Amino acid sequence: MFELVQAGGWLMIPIILCSVIAAAICIERFWTLRPDQIVPKNLLSQVWTWIRNNELDNKRLRELREGSPLGEILAAGISNHRRGRDQMKEAIEEVGGHVTHGMEHNLNALGTIAAITPLLGLLGTVIGMIKVFTAIRLEGTGNAAVLAGGISEALITTAAGLTVAIPALFFYRFFQRRVDELVIVMEQEALKLVEVLNAERNHDKSEGAAQPRNLNQD
Repeated sequence: MFELVQAGGWLMIPIILCSVIAAAICIERFWTLRPDQIVPKNLLSQVWTWIRNNELDNKRLRELREGSPLGEILAAGISNHRRGRDQMKEAIEEVGGHVTHGMEHNLNALGTIAAITPLLGLLGTVIGMIKVFTAIRLEGTGNAAVLAGGISEALITTAAGLTVAIPALFFYRFFQRRVDELVIVMEQEALKLVEVLNAERNHDKSEGAAQPRNLNQD
């Protein structure tokens, strides 16, 4: 392994560094973007049970906000539901934007690595071929060892760059897709909360409006 790195030249150092960073990002994103951590199952049902039983106090609202990204979005909607449907949706969208930004953390870096490592490999190829043609100009084609060294450097850096770039691009697309899927689920759950709370609010208003009419009739 060390011989390959040495044969590839100094450009192998940034390529290896990119591979280490990409691996660290992938591990971190796999852990952070677990669906059961982002959108816990039955969380909306639990929240609605608290609301119906009048058990959703400030402590539980804070725990909901800090428990998961979905809980943070639901907490924003609950905190603003008395201001009306539009204000509630605006608060949810604002918090959802912050949550989505957090879920995309480090993905730009992973995409950048996927883009630059082939270029680093190509640069190594160009440098290696320059050495080959320089050796031909100075010594002719008789020194096979010099020619082989330049060609080896060119091929090794190209292979190393592609070896890092291909999985980095795959996981970049994979995590982007996962973020999109999780965002859709959170939007659906938040929309359900908006509809339920507004239906309950309109129901309470209708009951409040009906009560004075009964009193006047009496």
